[in-house]
Amino acid sequence: MPLSAHVPVLIAGGGPVGLTLSALLSAHGIHNLVIEADDSYCTGSRAICMSRRSQEILGWVGADQALVTKGLSWVGGRSHWRHTEVLHFQMPSEPTQRFAPMVNIQQFYVEEFAHRAAQTAGLSRVQWSSRVSAVTPHETGVDVKVITPQGPQTVRTDWLVACDGGRSTVREQLGLQLEGTQYDGKYVIVDVVQKTKRAVERLAWFDPPSNPGSTILMHRQPDDVWRIDYQIRDDEDPLEAVKPENVLPRVQSHLAMIGETEPWEPLWISIYNAKCLTLPSYRYGRVMFAGDAAHLVPIFGVRGLNSGLDDAGNLAWKLARVVRGQSPHALLDSYSTERVHATRENIAYGAKSTEFMAPPNFAYRLMREATLRLAEGDALVRSLINPRQSTPITYVDSPLNATATTGWSNDMAAPGAPAPEALLQGGQGAFHLSSCFGRDFLVLVFGPGDQRALDLPGLQALAIGPGMDVHGQAWQRYGLQTATDQALVLVRPDGYVMGRWHGHDPAPVLQALQTTGVFA
Repeated sequence: MPLSAHVPVLIAGGGPVGLTLSALLSAHGIHNLVIEADDSYCTGSRAICMSRRSQEILGWVGADQALVTKGLSWVGGRSHWRHTEVLHFQMPSEPTQRFAPMVNIQQFYVEEFAHRAAQTAGLSRVQWSSRVSAVTPHETGVDVKVITPQGPQTVRTDWLVACDGGRSTVREQLGLQLEGTQYDGKYVIVDVVQKTKRAVERLAWFDPPSNPGSTILMHRQPDDVWRIDYQIRDDEDPLEAVKPENVLPRVQSHLAMIGETEPWEPLWISIYNAKCLTLPSYRYGRVMFAGDAAHLVPIFGVRGLNSGLDDAGNLAWKLARVVRGQSPHALLDSYSTERVHATRENIAYGAKSTEFMAPPNFAYRLMREATLRLAEGDALVRSLINPRQSTPITYVDSPLNATATTGWSNDMAAPGAPAPEALLQGGQGAFHLSSCFGRDFLVLVFGPGDQRALDLPGLQALAIGPGMDVHGQAWQRYGLQTATDQALVLVRPDGYVMGRWHGHDPAPVLQALQTTGVFA
């Protein structure tokens, strides 16, 4: 089937980031075309840990239920040094929350669920077994040459989004290079099928007797799959390291050491080394970058795919507004500003985790061993082992942040922060505040009295009276002093706070939208 000569948005790359962006754009009413070199979803587990934030983003397009039903949720993990447990950590979680802190699920399921969501809206098409071969930007659009099974075709798009991975063709075509650090330490990644009754949690071993000198990570996945990552020696040949005859004995040794005796078989083997790399900007005219095409972040702390889905969540509503003519093109600059900032935060955390998980030199190895030895008997030292799992980044100094106001009890909902979750009670029963995000700008109207903000043109509003906030979560987390205080909080379509004001006067809300350039 021939491609259209023109599409509003072309997405290069049909991995989880590209397909999620496609679904989000479709939900915003934007036609888009995805070009993917493979003939279907990926193979192997690849990225497996989906954060609470990623679950929320997939919820915006109705893909969360399938993800949660299939996935395995978890809240913490254990780290061992040799035979001794030296850390047992728990991520923040509570019974009233909508999603678990993390869900383990193979990447190909994420791709499938996002693709299904995009198809439901009927505004997206995926061109499989095709690849972008040339990119020619113009002032009013981009010409994209695509190699398809039917031969080469050229598509003119108003906006091109590169989600085509670490070896991005679009990035190469524009002559751009990632900047940062690449680590030498390499990890073999193995999926094996084995039944187990072990709890779902992050498991780590440093210098385990099963593989002396190595570091091993394990995660349970759906379909009775173990994901096992283990570090190889610096002098090992990576090509030899991934051969089954070298991988399977190491896996068997470790499974036996931890008492997993059920029969097992391998599914997939790959190799990985940590990279802390980013483009200096994620916007170049009418070409945008997202996911691994924009940045490569270490797997430790599970910031890779989760940061890519956050890219999609940030970009989709902005690009949709620009395509519809509701916002100026300059709004897309804020995508780059915010997400480059987020990447640099993720890289800083990821680098610390990488240097502990795969020490780059003797000094780091010595420091890690000293920390692990001390952690056996000193709880204060154990925090140094914590893998610092992915959390949403606050957009400090974002050009979209309204001027901060004073008189709040805390900064949890300051401009640029992810909007806090709360379990509320409405006329139709209990619901989570986050379920109202992901579509339009939302004004939260706190307290009794004049609620003129409910009539703001072009904005959705939600009145949160004391009777709705039955757990007191909303007024406390959004910084109100008492449950009867009056306040307005403006939440962006991607679930970030844009501004908050005392009282019910809507004028500051409209002014913020105009002065930040969101409204054309």
